[in-house]
Amino acid sequence: MSAYQFLKFHVENGVATITLNRPEVYNALNDEITFELQDVLKNVARDENIRVVVLTGEGKAFCSGQDLKAASGTEKRSFMDSLHRRYNPIIRAMRNLPKPIVCRLNGVAAGAGCSLALACDILVASEEATLIEVFINIGLVPDSGSSYFLPRLTGMAKAFELCSMGNRIKADEALRLGLVNEVVAADKLDEAVKRYTDYYAAAPTKAIGLIKKMLNKSVTASLDEMLDYEAYCQEIAGNTQDYKEGVQAFLEKRKPVFKGR
Repeated sequence: MSAYQFLKFHVENGVATITLNRPEVYNALNDEITFELQDVLKNVARDENIRVVVLTGEGKAFCSGQDLKAASGTEKRSFMDSLHRRYNPIIRAMRNLPKPIVCRLNGVAAGAGCSLALACDILVASEEATLIEVFINIGLVPDSGSSYFLPRLTGMAKAFELCSMGNRIKADEALRLGLVNEVVAADKLDEAVKRYTDYYAAAPTKAIGLIKKMLNKSVTASLDEMLDYEAYCQEIAGNTQDYKEGVQAFLEKRKPVFKGR
């Protein structure tokens, strides 16, 4: 199904799987793959049959971040321009996508690869996975959303330590810090991911998307603003077919069959 050069893209039973496919360089991000990611996320957003997304990497790594070798072979570019054109649109698309994204964290996630993982809604990690804010090791600062996600997940002091020291965060520590939802043995990773995708593929997708928007907004909103926004979102959710089905199923004492509409 994939029409991409550096991504694998497959949709089955409401589940879209996006696989970074440059295993020979640990799925490092070159220009082409970042634009492909932007495109595939637009396609996922438009397809009403897709109700949950899995993001993972081919081979041993999830994503090792920017492909430094590819970048060094080009003329000097503006870091700001590169982020605005290549990386920031991906993170915005992920956070604005009204569908859950499950990160299948199969290996190392470094630099911008770490940011990609943290931008997901659910993170299921292999015991062999690691997260590394590696930017400082080459004299750079975190980007692609890491400076936003980390302090909200770990607290300010730990976030500063991770960003300024480039510590390798093993899966068990990532779980303790609240960076991932679950850690499993490598051979159980697909099974664990499937538990989440099975749930979300059958869940009321419109409500899930609204929950995602509400939690995004809550980070910077006041209580009064959130009370108003909850009322706004509840009005939308209350007019969905899934709400009608949920109530009918409750009255008929059966399990609801949500269609994501």
